[in-house]
Amino acid sequence: MTRIFRSVSTYIALAIGLAGIGIILYAWRLPPFASAIETTENAYVRGQVTVIAPQLAGYIAEVAVQDFATVKQGQLLVRIDERIFQQRLEQARASLAAQHAALANSEQARHAAEARQRASEANVASAEAALRTAEANWGRIEPLRERGIVSQTNTDQSQQAFDQAKAALTASHAAVDVSRQDVQSAIVNKASLEAAVQGGEAAVHLAEIDLQNTRITAPQDGRLGEVSARLGQYVSAGTQLMALVPSQVWVIANFKETQLSGMRIGQKVSFTVDALRHARLTGTIERFSPAAGSEFSVIRPENATGNFVKIAQRVPVRIAIDPSQGLAERLSPGMSVVVSVDTAQR
Repeated sequence: MTRIFRSVSTYIALAIGLAGIGIILYAWRLPPFASAIETTENAYVRGQVTVIAPQLAGYIAEVAVQDFATVKQGQLLVRIDERIFQQRLEQARASLAAQHAALANSEQARHAAEARQRASEANVASAEAALRTAEANWGRIEPLRERGIVSQTNTDQSQQAFDQAKAALTASHAAVDVSRQDVQSAIVNKASLEAAVQGGEAAVHLAEIDLQNTRITAPQDGRLGEVSARLGQYVSAGTQLMALVPSQVWVIANFKETQLSGMRIGQKVSFTVDALRHARLTGTIERFSPAAGSEFSVIRPENATGNFVKIAQRVPVRIAIDPSQGLAERLSPGMSVVVSVDTAQR
C-alpha cells in the first residue's frame, strides 16, 4: 500500500513539474509552443497634437471655444486685446508717411541742386567770356603803355579788370564743384531715405502681423483638448492655451528587437483597443524607427562599466490604420492597444 502511495505522489510531482515546464515554454514562446504571430502590449495610438499658444503678450479679450469642441481650420479660438497693437500699426503708418514725405523732399532738393549746378556751369561760361574780353583789352593796352600813348590809370584799370576776370573764372569753377557735391549729397541722402522707407514699410508689415496675431485661430480641422485660456487673463508669448488634436491618428507599437526578424513594410497588422472593449481593427506596417527607443531617451543607458545584463531593446514600429473602419473614428491619441503581426505572411 505504501508503494502505491509513493507511486501516486511521484506521478503527481512529475505532472506538476511537466506542467510548470509547459507553462514556462508557453510563456516564452519556445518550442513546441513557438508561434509566427508576434504580439506586444507596449503600443499606443498617436496623433499630431498641436499646442496652441500666442505669439505675443497681452490680455485675453475673448475665448470663443470650449473644452473638447470640434473646430475648423481658421476658426477663431482666442482673441487678445488688440487696441495697443492697432495703435502701433497706426504709429508705423504715420512714420512711413513721414519717411515718404522726406524722400519726396529729398527728390526736390536734388532737382534744386542740379539747377544750381547748371547755373554755376553757365556762370563759368560767362566768366570765360569776360576773361577773354579782359585779356584782349589788356593785350591792346599793354603795347600802348610801353610807348606812352595811354595813361597809367587806364593801364591799371585794364590790368585790374583782367585779374578780376581770372578770379571770377576760378570762383565759377569752384561754384560748379560745390554744386556737384550738393547734387551728390542729394543722391546719397535719397538712397538713405529710400532705405528708411523700406524699413518703415517693414515696420508696418510687422505691426500688421502683430495685429493679426491677436486673433488666434485653428491651424487645421480637429478637436480641442481642455481650454485653459480665461477671459481677462494676461498671457505671454508661448503660454499654452489649449491643444488641438486632428483626426489623423496612427499606432506606435514597441516590439522587442527579437520580434522584428519576420516583419516588413506593408505587412498586415491587427490590434485590439482597450477602450473599445477590445474591439479588433486592422492596419499596415508603415515604417520602422531608425533606432531603438533607448537611443532617443534623455538619459541613455551606459553599459561600459560594472556588471552587464542583456535586455532586449524595444524598436518603435509605425502602423497605419486601414480606412473605412467605423470604430477607427473613435480612436484618440494615447489609447492603449495590443498589436499582433503574423510574420508568416508573404
